[in-house]
Amino acid sequence: MSDYSERHYLRTLLTIRRGRISLVDDSGVIQRVQLAPSGLETRDNLPRMSEYGLASNPPGGSDALIANVGGDPSNGAVVGTNHQATRPKNLAAGETQVYNGPAGTSLYLANGEIVLNANGQPVNVSGATIVTITAATEVVMDTPLLKVKGDILDNYETNAVTAKQQRADYDAHGHPVVNVQGGSSTITTGTPTVTE
Repeated sequence: MSDYSERHYLRTLLTIRRGRISLVDDSGVIQRVQLAPSGLETRDNLPRMSEYGLASNPPGGSDALIANVGGDPSNGAVVGTNHQATRPKNLAAGETQVYNGPAGTSLYLANGEIVLNANGQPVNVSGATIVTITAATEVVMDTPLLKVKGDILDNYETNAVTAKQQRADYDAHGHPVVNVQGGSSTITTGTPTVTE
């Protein structure tokens, strides 16, 4: 085999490789990883390319697929990762899941429902001007305590009186008592003077 053929053969073998990630540096404009493609070799500061709009930091021990441009190991990048121990399994055709394996949290776009699993951790929606929930039948909140920092307005398309105003009206309203009788009589009050 000629030197050219041998070099070409080796470059072809090195075009796609696999390794196991040991360290991740997520501080720069591109993520860089350290991994071992073989027991005798360690690659450091290898760029990891990921899809726009999806950021992740694969935990140590994750599998990595390395693409070396032109078979040149000095010009490679990680183009795929997988963490065997925490990868969600048994998804049906068409389903998608975004997950944090070590934390046990996930957003599961299942066939027929969407499941957000916070696994006992807080869920925060921040920076929104308006959050709109449109549900065809109902919204259920199964919680021992519901806190609202501001006021509450129900039937907002036809009602302009908030829960705070209703409390103020209730505290200020009176009931006229007619046909007052003395002694041990029992009477029923009339309708309130302010209704809401």
